[in-house]
Amino acid sequence: MTTADRPSLLLVEDDAALGPLIAELLDTDYHVRLVTNGRDGLHVGLTEAWDVMVIDRGLPVMDGIALIGALRSKGIGTPILILTALGDAEEKVRGLDAGANDYVTKPFDAGELAARLRALTRTYAAVPAPLSIGDWELDPAQRSIRSVYGHTVSLTAKEGQLLAALAAEPDRVFTRDELLSAHFHASDQPGVIDTYVHHLRRKISKAVIRTVHGVGYQIGDAHE
Repeated sequence: MTTADRPSLLLVEDDAALGPLIAELLDTDYHVRLVTNGRDGLHVGLTEAWDVMVIDRGLPVMDGIALIGALRSKGIGTPILILTALGDAEEKVRGLDAGANDYVTKPFDAGELAARLRALTRTYAAVPAPLSIGDWELDPAQRSIRSVYGHTVSLTAKEGQLLAALAAEPDRVFTRDELLSAHFHASDQPGVIDTYVHHLRRKISKAVIRTVHGVGYQIGDAHE
C-alpha cells in the first residue's frame, strides 16, 4: 500500500550482499520490505498490499518462477519485475509467461532498474479501456480476451501488451522493431515478437494477427 511519501515495494532476494544493496538503492523512492526466500515472499505478497514487487529468479524454498505463478494464481495483480542471472530468450519468456511484467538481467545497472520500476508503476496507475478485435473484446487490465459467446482466454502480461498495441491502431502495420522497442527488453531480438504472435494465434485464432509480408504485423479478426 502506498505510504504518504513513497509507494511500497516488496523485494524478494536471497543474496546476503545484493539484497540490502538493492533495498538501499531504492529506499529513496520506495518503502522497501526485503525478504530472503520464496516461501516468505509468498506469505508477505498475499497478506500485505504492494505497489510493485522485485523478485529474484533463483530463490531458496520456492524459486522466483513458482512464486510469481503462485501470486498470480491467487489473483495478485501487482506489477512484478523479475531479476535473473539467466539471460537467454527462453528463460525470459518463462518469467514473463509466469506472470512477470518485466525483467532485468544480472548484473544490472541501478539506473535501469529504477527506470523500469518507474515505468511499471506508471503503466499500472491507469486502467486501460477494453478493445474490440472483431467480435472479441480484449481487456488489457485483466489480461484476457472474451468472445461474443462468453468464452474467455487468459493472456500473459506480454501477450496482453502486444495484442493491445496492435488492437489500439487496427489500420496500422507494425514492424517487429517497433513492437520490440515499445514492449520488450532492449536486449531481445526481433524473433521474440514472432514467438508471442505464435502463442496468441495458438490460444485464440490463427487470424487474430495478420502477417503483412515484408513489413510486420497488423491486428486481424479472431473469427476469420
